[in-house]
Amino acid sequence: MVIRATSLFVTALLLGAAALPSSPDLGKKEGQCRRDEQGPSLLVDVEGLKDRQGSLKLEVYPANDEDFLADDNVLLNAGKVFRRVEVPVPQTGSVRLCIRVPGPGAYAVSLLHDRDGNRKFGWTVDGIGFSGNPKLGWSKPKAARVAVTTGAGPTLLSILMNYRSGLGVAPLKRKG
Repeated sequence: MVIRATSLFVTALLLGAAALPSSPDLGKKEGQCRRDEQGPSLLVDVEGLKDRQGSLKLEVYPANDEDFLADDNVLLNAGKVFRRVEVPVPQTGSVRLCIRVPGPGAYAVSLLHDRDGNRKFGWTVDGIGFSGNPKLGWSKPKAARVAVTTGAGPTLLSILMNYRSGLGVAPLKRKG
């Protein structure tokens, strides 16, 4: 009887945590790079933007399938890695984002081009990219395919954006 009551209590806690609303500010303080960042971080060059509208949302997750793209509240409440940087798309020039990580190690990285400003991925409107630039199908990529290993200082990374193409998503085809 005690085991069942404990099990029900733990289940209720987990369901309650899953029901917490996501906050767009979670992970931002921890992810913000300092000027001329020298600590463990990712310097992400964004390639293949469709246009210069909306914002870019870069997020770092643990490099395992269970936690990759999991709810930010759940990750942070469990003491797991989650970092976020969100910026307006620069109107001109190359785009490089910096995001701090807790230390050297393996991480999974996603990048959203939120063209409509609703703070979530809409496959018909927005762009998406991942570290490792995997070919995308109908489900999220495996964490092992997008894992990137960082060192004690900044690690350079390039992410190629993918947008709706027919019934799927793919990098834009450039004319010429």
